[in-house]
Amino acid sequence: MNHSIKTIGVVGAGTMGQGIVQVLAQNGYQVLVFDALEGAVDKAVKNIDKFLSKSVEKGKLDAAAKAETMKRIKPCGSLGDFKTADLAIEAATEKPDIKEKIFRDLDATLAPGKILASNTSSISINQLAAATKRPEKFIGMHFFNPVPLMSLVEVVTGDQTDQATIDAIVELTKAVGKEPLCCKDSPGFISNRVGMPMINEAVYCLHEGLATREAIDGIMKMGFNHPMGPLALADLIGVDVCLFIMQVLHRDLKSDKYRPCPLLEQMVQEGHLGKKVGKGFYQYT
Repeated sequence: MNHSIKTIGVVGAGTMGQGIVQVLAQNGYQVLVFDALEGAVDKAVKNIDKFLSKSVEKGKLDAAAKAETMKRIKPCGSLGDFKTADLAIEAATEKPDIKEKIFRDLDATLAPGKILASNTSSISINQLAAATKRPEKFIGMHFFNPVPLMSLVEVVTGDQTDQATIDAIVELTKAVGKEPLCCKDSPGFISNRVGMPMINEAVYCLHEGLATREAIDGIMKMGFNHPMGPLALADLIGVDVCLFIMQVLHRDLKSDKYRPCPLLEQMVQEGHLGKKVGKGFYQYT
Protein backbone atom coordinates (compact mmCIF):
# COMPACT_ATOMS: atom_id res chain seq x y z
CA MET A 1 0.00 0.00 0.00
CA ASN A 2 1.25 3.47 -0.87
CA HIS A 3 1.98 5.07 2.52
CA SER A 4 1.73 8.67 1.31
CA ILE A 5 -1.75 8.01 -0.08
CA LYS A 6 -4.30 6.65 2.39
CA THR A 7 -7.57 8.42 1.61
CA ILE A 8 -8.75 8.70 -1.99
CA GLY A 9 -11.72 10.64 -3.33
CA VAL A 10 -13.51 9.37 -6.46
CA VAL A 11 -15.76 11.74 -8.42
CA GLY A 12 -18.31 9.88 -10.51
CA ALA A 13 -20.17 6.73 -9.46
CA GLY A 14 -21.01 5.31 -12.87
CA THR A 15 -19.64 2.07 -14.29
CA MET A 16 -16.01 3.18 -14.21
CA GLY A 17 -16.26 5.10 -10.95
CA GLN A 18 -17.80 2.27 -8.99
CA GLY A 19 -15.19 -0.15 -10.33
CA ILE A 20 -12.39 2.18 -9.23
CA VAL A 21 -14.00 2.62 -5.79
CA GLN A 22 -14.28 -1.15 -5.36
CA VAL A 23 -10.68 -1.88 -6.31
CA LEU A 24 -9.31 0.85 -4.04
CA ALA A 25 -11.46 -0.18 -1.06
CA GLN A 26 -10.62 -3.87 -1.49
CA ASN A 27 -6.94 -3.02 -1.28
CA GLY A 28 -7.10 -1.13 2.00
CA TYR A 29 -7.72 2.49 0.98
CA GLN A 30 -10.33 4.75 2.55
CA VAL A 31 -12.50 5.87 -0.34
CA LEU A 32 -14.70 8.96 -0.50
CA VAL A 33 -17.20 8.91 -3.37
CA PHE A 34 -19.34 11.69 -4.82
CA ASP A 35 -21.62 11.99 -7.83
CA ALA A 36 -23.70 15.03 -8.79
CA LEU A 37 -26.53 12.75 -9.94
CA GLU A 38 -28.88 12.07 -7.07
CA GLY A 39 -28.98 8.40 -6.10
CA ALA A 40 -25.92 7.46 -8.18
CA VAL A 41 -23.66 6.84 -5.19
CA ASP A 42 -26.23 4.68 -3.39
CA LYS A 43 -26.71 2.64 -6.57
CA ALA A 44 -22.94 2.21 -6.95
CA VAL A 45 -22.55 1.05 -3.33
CA LYS A 46 -25.33 -1.53 -3.84
CA ASN A 47 -23.68 -2.75 -7.04
CA ILE A 48 -20.32 -3.13 -5.29
CA ASP A 49 -22.00 -5.01 -2.43
CA LYS A 50 -23.68 -7.33 -4.94
CA PHE A 51 -20.41 -7.96 -6.83
CA LEU A 52 -18.54 -8.77 -3.60
CA SER A 53 -21.38 -10.99 -2.36
CA LYS A 54 -21.04 -13.09 -5.51
CA SER A 55 -17.29 -13.33 -4.87
CA VAL A 56 -18.02 -14.60 -1.34
CA GLU A 57 -20.48 -17.17 -2.73
CA LYS A 58 -17.86 -18.42 -5.18
CA GLY A 59 -15.26 -18.71 -2.42
CA LYS A 60 -13.02 -16.02 -3.93
CA LEU A 61 -13.47 -13.67 -0.97
CA ASP A 62 -14.31 -14.25 2.67
CA ALA A 63 -17.23 -12.49 4.35
CA ALA A 64 -15.01 -10.56 6.76
CA ALA A 65 -12.94 -9.10 3.92
CA LYS A 66 -16.13 -8.06 2.15
CA ALA A 67 -17.41 -6.33 5.29
CA GLU A 68 -14.11 -4.47 5.76
CA THR A 69 -14.16 -3.35 2.11
CA MET A 70 -17.67 -1.92 2.43
CA LYS A 71 -16.69 -0.07 5.64
CA ARG A 72 -13.93 1.75 3.76
CA ILE A 73 -16.41 3.32 1.30
CA LYS A 74 -17.84 6.66 2.44
CA PRO A 75 -20.56 8.35 0.33
CA CYS A 76 -20.18 12.16 0.24
CA GLY A 77 -22.74 14.89 -0.30
CA SER A 78 -20.35 17.34 -1.99
CA LEU A 79 -16.77 17.74 -3.17
CA GLY A 80 -16.20 19.80 -0.03
CA ASP A 81 -16.09 16.46 1.83
CA PHE A 82 -12.87 15.61 0.00
CA LYS A 83 -10.73 17.86 2.24
CA THR A 84 -8.99 14.87 3.83
CA ALA A 85 -8.16 13.19 0.50
CA ASP A 86 -4.53 12.57 -0.45
CA LEU A 87 -5.59 11.92 -4.03
CA ALA A 88 -8.76 12.62 -6.04
CA ILE A 89 -9.63 10.57 -9.13
CA GLU A 90 -12.21 12.02 -11.52
CA ALA A 91 -14.36 9.48 -13.37
CA ALA A 92 -17.14 11.74 -14.64
CA THR A 93 -18.65 11.92 -18.12
CA GLU A 94 -16.30 12.52 -21.07
CA LYS A 95 -17.04 16.23 -21.48
CA PRO A 96 -14.15 18.69 -21.08
CA ASP A 97 -16.22 21.51 -19.54
CA ILE A 98 -17.67 19.21 -16.86
CA LYS A 99 -14.27 17.76 -16.02
CA GLU A 100 -12.62 21.20 -15.88
CA LYS A 101 -15.29 22.45 -13.46
CA ILE A 102 -14.74 19.40 -11.24
CA PHE A 103 -10.99 19.96 -11.19
CA ARG A 104 -11.34 23.64 -10.35
CA ASP A 105 -13.46 22.62 -7.37
CA LEU A 106 -11.09 19.82 -6.35
CA ASP A 107 -8.10 22.16 -6.66
CA ALA A 108 -9.78 24.53 -4.22
CA THR A 109 -10.66 21.69 -1.83
CA LEU A 110 -7.65 19.37 -1.58
CA ALA A 111 -4.64 20.50 0.43
CA PRO A 112 -1.66 21.89 -1.52
CA GLY A 113 0.61 19.15 -2.83
CA LYS A 114 -2.12 16.52 -3.06
CA ILE A 115 -2.58 14.74 -6.38
CA LEU A 116 -5.40 15.17 -8.91
CA ALA A 117 -5.98 12.40 -11.48
CA SER A 118 -8.40 11.88 -14.35
CA ASN A 119 -9.75 8.60 -15.65
CA THR A 120 -10.40 10.23 -19.04
CA SER A 121 -9.88 7.96 -22.03
CA SER A 122 -9.10 10.70 -24.55
CA ILE A 123 -9.28 14.29 -23.26
CA SER A 124 -5.93 16.07 -22.99
CA ILE A 125 -4.29 15.82 -19.57
CA ASN A 126 -2.54 19.14 -20.24
CA GLN A 127 -5.91 20.78 -20.96
CA LEU A 128 -7.46 19.46 -17.73
CA ALA A 129 -4.36 20.31 -15.70
CA ALA A 130 -4.59 23.90 -16.93
CA ALA A 131 -7.89 24.23 -15.03
CA THR A 132 -5.91 23.86 -11.78
CA LYS A 133 -3.09 25.65 -9.98
CA ARG A 134 -1.17 22.40 -9.51
CA PRO A 135 -0.34 21.04 -13.02
CA GLU A 136 2.77 19.40 -11.59
CA LYS A 137 0.47 17.27 -9.39
CA PHE A 138 -1.91 16.37 -12.22
CA ILE A 139 -1.89 13.00 -14.00
CA GLY A 140 -4.04 10.60 -16.01
CA MET A 141 -5.13 7.24 -14.57
CA HIS A 142 -6.99 5.53 -17.41
CA PHE A 143 -8.60 2.37 -15.99
CA PHE A 144 -10.30 -0.16 -18.27
CA ASN A 145 -13.77 -1.68 -18.06
CA PRO A 146 -14.59 -3.83 -16.10
CA VAL A 147 -12.17 -2.26 -13.62
CA PRO A 148 -12.10 -5.14 -11.07
CA LEU A 149 -11.09 -7.59 -13.82
CA MET A 150 -8.87 -5.58 -16.18
CA SER A 151 -5.22 -5.33 -15.13
CA LEU A 152 -4.05 -2.29 -17.11
CA VAL A 153 -3.94 1.32 -15.94
CA GLU A 154 -2.64 3.68 -18.64
CA VAL A 155 -0.73 6.32 -16.66
CA VAL A 156 -0.71 9.52 -18.73
CA THR A 157 1.76 12.26 -17.87
CA GLY A 158 1.23 15.92 -18.71
CA ASP A 159 4.00 18.26 -19.75
CA GLN A 160 4.31 19.57 -16.19
CA THR A 161 3.64 16.38 -14.19
CA ASP A 162 6.53 15.97 -11.76
CA GLN A 163 8.41 12.72 -11.10
CA ALA A 164 7.16 12.44 -7.51
CA THR A 165 3.57 12.37 -8.78
CA ILE A 166 4.40 9.75 -11.42
CA ASP A 167 6.18 7.59 -8.83
CA ALA A 168 3.28 7.85 -6.36
CA ILE A 169 0.67 6.86 -8.95
CA VAL A 170 2.78 3.99 -10.31
CA GLU A 171 3.23 2.70 -6.74
CA LEU A 172 -0.50 3.07 -6.00
CA THR A 173 -1.46 1.27 -9.21
CA LYS A 174 0.75 -1.67 -8.32
CA ALA A 175 -0.58 -1.67 -4.75
CA VAL A 176 -4.14 -2.25 -6.00
CA GLY A 177 -3.01 -5.17 -8.17
CA LYS A 178 -2.93 -3.34 -11.51
CA GLU A 179 -0.18 -2.91 -14.09
CA PRO A 180 0.83 0.72 -14.70
CA LEU A 181 2.11 1.51 -18.19
CA CYS A 182 3.14 5.11 -18.79
CA CYS A 183 2.76 7.34 -21.83
CA LYS A 184 2.87 11.03 -22.62
CA ASP A 185 -0.24 13.12 -23.19
CA SER A 186 -1.47 13.06 -26.80
CA PRO A 187 -4.91 12.64 -28.43
CA GLY A 188 -6.35 9.26 -27.45
CA PHE A 189 -3.13 8.40 -25.58
CA ILE A 190 -1.84 4.97 -26.75
CA SER A 191 -4.79 2.68 -26.06
CA ASN A 192 -7.41 4.60 -28.01
CA ARG A 193 -5.10 5.92 -30.71
CA VAL A 194 -4.34 2.31 -31.64
CA GLY A 195 -7.56 0.57 -30.55
CA MET A 196 -10.33 2.89 -31.71
CA PRO A 197 -9.28 3.01 -35.39
CA MET A 198 -9.45 -0.80 -35.34
CA ILE A 199 -13.04 -0.63 -34.07
CA ASN A 200 -13.83 2.11 -36.59
CA GLU A 201 -12.46 0.00 -39.47
CA ALA A 202 -14.53 -2.96 -38.30
CA VAL A 203 -17.62 -0.71 -38.41
CA TYR A 204 -16.64 0.39 -41.93
CA CYS A 205 -16.39 -3.28 -42.98
CA LEU A 206 -19.91 -3.87 -41.67
CA HIS A 207 -21.17 -0.61 -43.22
CA GLU A 208 -19.79 -1.62 -46.62
CA GLY A 209 -21.38 -5.08 -46.40
CA LEU A 210 -18.07 -6.93 -46.59
CA ALA A 211 -19.03 -9.49 -43.94
CA THR A 212 -21.51 -10.15 -41.14
CA ARG A 213 -20.85 -8.78 -37.67
CA GLU A 214 -20.15 -12.35 -36.47
CA ALA A 215 -17.63 -12.95 -39.25
CA ILE A 216 -15.83 -9.64 -38.63
CA ASP A 217 -15.55 -10.34 -34.90
CA GLY A 218 -14.62 -13.98 -35.46
CA ILE A 219 -11.84 -13.11 -37.90
CA MET A 220 -10.29 -10.69 -35.42
CA LYS A 221 -10.67 -13.08 -32.49
CA MET A 222 -9.24 -16.15 -34.22
CA GLY A 223 -6.85 -14.40 -36.58
CA PHE A 224 -5.31 -11.99 -34.07
CA ASN A 225 -5.95 -13.86 -30.81
CA HIS A 226 -8.17 -11.08 -29.46
CA PRO A 227 -10.43 -12.19 -26.59
CA MET A 228 -13.32 -10.17 -28.03
CA GLY A 229 -14.18 -8.97 -31.52
CA PRO A 230 -14.07 -5.21 -32.25
CA LEU A 231 -17.85 -4.84 -32.70
CA ALA A 232 -18.62 -6.64 -29.43
CA LEU A 233 -15.92 -4.52 -27.80
CA ALA A 234 -17.58 -1.35 -29.09
CA ASP A 235 -20.82 -2.49 -27.48
CA LEU A 236 -19.02 -3.08 -24.17
CA ILE A 237 -17.24 0.29 -24.23
CA GLY A 238 -20.32 2.14 -25.48
CA VAL A 239 -20.89 3.03 -29.13
CA ASP A 240 -21.28 6.68 -28.13
CA VAL A 241 -17.94 6.62 -26.31
CA CYS A 242 -16.28 5.10 -29.39
CA LEU A 243 -17.74 7.84 -31.58
CA PHE A 244 -16.62 10.57 -29.18
CA ILE A 245 -13.05 9.26 -29.10
CA MET A 246 -12.90 8.98 -32.90
CA GLN A 247 -14.13 12.58 -33.15
CA VAL A 248 -11.36 13.67 -30.77
CA LEU A 249 -8.73 11.79 -32.80
CA HIS A 250 -10.07 13.16 -36.09
CA ARG A 251 -10.14 16.73 -34.82
CA ASP A 252 -6.87 16.81 -32.90
CA LEU A 253 -4.66 14.67 -35.13
CA LYS A 254 -6.10 16.33 -38.28
CA SER A 255 -6.07 13.20 -40.40
CA ASP A 256 -8.93 11.62 -42.35
CA LYS A 257 -7.74 8.16 -41.33
CA TYR A 258 -9.51 8.89 -38.03
CA ARG A 259 -12.81 9.97 -39.63
CA PRO A 260 -15.67 8.19 -37.80
CA CYS A 261 -17.67 5.72 -39.89
CA PRO A 262 -21.14 7.06 -40.81
CA LEU A 263 -22.69 3.88 -39.34
CA LEU A 264 -21.12 4.71 -35.98
CA GLU A 265 -22.74 8.15 -36.09
CA GLN A 266 -26.08 6.68 -37.20
CA MET A 267 -26.15 4.18 -34.35
CA VAL A 268 -25.57 6.90 -31.77
CA GLN A 269 -28.33 9.04 -33.30
CA GLU A 270 -30.70 6.05 -33.07
CA GLY A 271 -29.75 5.35 -29.46
CA HIS A 272 -28.10 1.98 -30.17
CA LEU A 273 -25.31 2.61 -27.68
CA GLY A 274 -24.32 -0.97 -26.87
CA LYS A 275 -24.61 -3.28 -23.90
CA LYS A 276 -25.60 -0.53 -21.44
CA VAL A 277 -28.91 0.03 -23.27
CA GLY A 278 -29.46 -3.54 -24.45
CA LYS A 279 -28.78 -2.89 -28.14
CA GLY A 280 -25.73 -2.01 -30.20
CA PHE A 281 -24.12 -4.11 -32.91
CA TYR A 282 -25.66 -7.03 -31.01
CA GLN A 283 -28.86 -7.45 -28.99
CA TYR A 284 -28.62 -7.93 -25.21
CA THR A 285 -31.39 -9.21 -22.95
